[in-house]
This record gives sequence, C-alpha cells and structure tokens, in this order.
Amino acid sequence: MAKTSKTPVATSKPIKPAKTVKKESKKKVDEPKKVQVKKGKEKPQVETRQIEEKPQPKMTAEGLDEKAEFTIERKLITLYNLQQIDSQVDKIRIIRGELPLEVQDLEDEIAGLETRVDNYIQETVVMDKLVLEKKNAIKDSQLMIKKYEDQQMNVRNNREYDSLSKEIEYQNLEIQLSEKRIREYQQSLDAKKLEIEKFQKILQDRKNDLEIKKNELEDIVAETEKEENDLIHKSEVNRNYIEDRLITAYTRIRKNARNGLAVVQIERDACGGCFNKIPPQHQLDIRMHKKIIVCEYCGRILVDEGIVNAIN
Repeated sequence: MAKTSKTPVATSKPIKPAKTVKKESKKKVDEPKKVQVKKGKEKPQVETRQIEEKPQPKMTAEGLDEKAEFTIERKLITLYNLQQIDSQVDKIRIIRGELPLEVQDLEDEIAGLETRVDNYIQETVVMDKLVLEKKNAIKDSQLMIKKYEDQQMNVRNNREYDSLSKEIEYQNLEIQLSEKRIREYQQSLDAKKLEIEKFQKILQDRKNDLEIKKNELEDIVAETEKEENDLIHKSEVNRNYIEDRLITAYTRIRKNARNGLAVVQIERDACGGCFNKIPPQHQLDIRMHKKIIVCEYCGRILVDEGIVNAIN
C-alpha cells in the first residue's frame, strides 16, 4: 500500500519556482539594459556641458588683470594730458590779467547806473503829472470861488450867505494846499533833475572806460584766440575718453586747487601739488598703474614718471 502514493506526479509543483526564478533572472537581466539605455540618453547632456564649458578657460584671470592695468594706465595718461592742456589754457588767460573782470565790473556798474537814471526819469514824470493835477485843482477851486461869490449877491438870508462864505473859505484853503504841494513837487523835481545830470555824466565816463578796456581786451584775445580755441578743442576731445565720475572729480579738484592742478607728478618722493612726502608703498602702487591714487593730504591725482614720459 506504500507504493500506491505516487508522489512523482507532484513533481510539476517544484517546477513552478524554477520558472519564477527564470522570470526573475530575466528581469535582472533586463534591468541592466534599461540602465544602459538611461545612461545612453544622459551622454548627450554630458557632452553639451563640456561644449559649453570649453570657451570659459580662454578668459583667464591674468588676461583680465592685464586688460584692467592697461585701462587704468590709459586713463592716467589721458588725465595727465588733459591737465597739461588745461594748464596751458590757464596761462593764456593769466596773460589777460584782470581785464575781463574789469570789463565785467564796468558793465555791471553801467547797467546799475542806467537803471537808476531810468527810475529817476520815471519819478520826474510822475512828479510832473502831480504838479499838473494840482494846477488843475487850483483852477477848479478858483472857478468855484467865483461861482460862490456870484451866488452871494443873490442870497435870501444870512444862513445862505454864511454857507457860501464857508465854501469860499474852503476853496481858498484848497488852493493854498495845492500851491504848497506844487512847491514840494517842484523842489523834488529839481533834486531829481540834478541827480539825473550827475549820474548821466558818470554813466558817460564809465561807457568811455568800458570802450577802452574792451579794445585792450580784444587786442589781447586776438593774439591768443586761435591757440586757445585749439587747446579747448583738444581738452573736449580728451574729456570724451574719460569716465564722467573721473571728470567730475577732476573738475572739483581743479576748482579747489589754487594753481588749478588736479593731476601732478611725484617729484623727489613728494606730491607735486602740496609737496608732502609720499610713503614708498604708495609710490610703488602708483608705478604699478593698477588703480588711481590720490594724495592723502591735498586730494590731487598722482602719476609717476612713466606717465609723464608717455605724454612728453
């Protein structure tokens, strides 16, 4: 009876795990293929990154530094050249001396005198009108007095007579007041006329002086006008190559400096503007031309002998 149980028939059951193992093995085999496909897709991205990063190494730090050094050096050369041109313009204007200021002062004085004379003339016109009004008022009062006197001849009682007498008295007072005002206006008119004559003489003298000064100034300007215009044109051309902030600083320093020097050379280890000693480290930085350095005492821009030789 032990042989009746034929277990070999159930051998098909353990085969199933074998099949699952095969499936799992297939999955395991397939998974690396999928991973390989993903890696294959990612490869172009890696290649594009390499292509984008290739141009970057061309701009090295040394190249940028060299470009910055050249730019600063060029700015210093242009600033020093601009300073030399402006200094020549200043010398030309110094030759004129104080003539331009004298001409300006005379023009202002003449304008003031003309305004004063015009005001006096307007005041005399007003005075004349007032005098004429008072004279007309006297004539009107005289007519009224004559009228009241005629009426007094035909009065009916004492009350009317007294009333007309008061009106005549009032008109006489008005005449006296008008005459007083006329005398005052006339005195003021005479004073104004004297002032007008006085200032007209002064005005004529100032005009003659102004004409003489202008002729002298025109003669001096005619001698240096062409040279000055050329220098001014060169100055404007140089300003176009400089940044606005540097031009603003340069103009401010020139305005505050007594001699008009904003860019100076180092002479005997000292500032060429205020003559204060410059430390050796600052001198080295100035020779390197890596940045624009100013004097810590006077604020002027400092340049070394190399910049000066480049201009000369």
